[in-house]
Amino acid sequence: MEEGPEEIGVDPHSYRLVLSCPTGLSRSQVFVDFSAAYDRVPSPNLELEESISKIWDERIQKNPLLYNGKKFRFLNLQYAGYKFCPAEDGANKEPSVCLQLGLTDYRTFAGTNLSPFWMKFIVHSEDDSTQCQHTSSPLGNGAIVETSDGKILVLQRSCNVGEFPGYFVFPGGHPEPQEIGISGHEDNKAPTEVRVLQERISQEMFEGIIREVVEEIGVPASALSDPLFIGISRRELNVRPTAFFYIKCSMESEEVDRLYHTAQDGYESTQLCIALKNDLEKLALRMPGCHHGGFTLYQLMIEALETSSS
Repeated sequence: MEEGPEEIGVDPHSYRLVLSCPTGLSRSQVFVDFSAAYDRVPSPNLELEESISKIWDERIQKNPLLYNGKKFRFLNLQYAGYKFCPAEDGANKEPSVCLQLGLTDYRTFAGTNLSPFWMKFIVHSEDDSTQCQHTSSPLGNGAIVETSDGKILVLQRSCNVGEFPGYFVFPGGHPEPQEIGISGHEDNKAPTEVRVLQERISQEMFEGIIREVVEEIGVPASALSDPLFIGISRRELNVRPTAFFYIKCSMESEEVDRLYHTAQDGYESTQLCIALKNDLEKLALRMPGCHHGGFTLYQLMIEALETSSS
């Protein structure tokens, strides 16, 4: 197990769009199917499995403050299309999506997706869920935040972060299982309890991205619109999936810039870049693949809006 991502020549900026929702989906249009059936499948390669613990132990020795928190694991889409909603004048079709989510943790993420041997965890298959069945693949989140004066907010990551130090990214992180009291799978839940739990997870996807923007940028939640889900991008390097949202901020960019210096998680970035839409493409070329894909999802949203208004 001697080869790493640098040796195999995977472009860190490359990505694949798993799902594009250019019209944007609201909370009521995004559903979750949460199940242990969508958890990671251990690799049959015992040496590879043992490397997960070794990599984590090495990381802990270098940084004793690392925390092995639970994350939602993205497997695949259960469906992406339309559901029928009752309306006064009869049936009404509304776009919707359902995401298959399991559980994973940061330790397994560090030992599979972030491992220098991550390619060895990949199964050769055309099916995404089969291809990534041995990887942790936690679902990240990212926000394209537009200020009231039409600027887009981008962060440059600090050298203290574990992934892509120095790269440009949209604000984001992960939806968090612990925020809604999930520490593991519970068997024998009644169907009503299952539906309630899945609804809470779906809501955490939206609440989680608001929380990340507040913590990383410093703006109050009251200044942010309810997020619109615009799709999922997966970077080719270590197959990392990220869900993207579009959010409007009621503040002008200068005011946001002042608040950034008091952000709770300001240590994760070294600067806030306030970009005109036309300049965003240049910054996207310096983003990791999943966030580069987020820029493309935003472009598709803008194109859809222009088409609908013409």
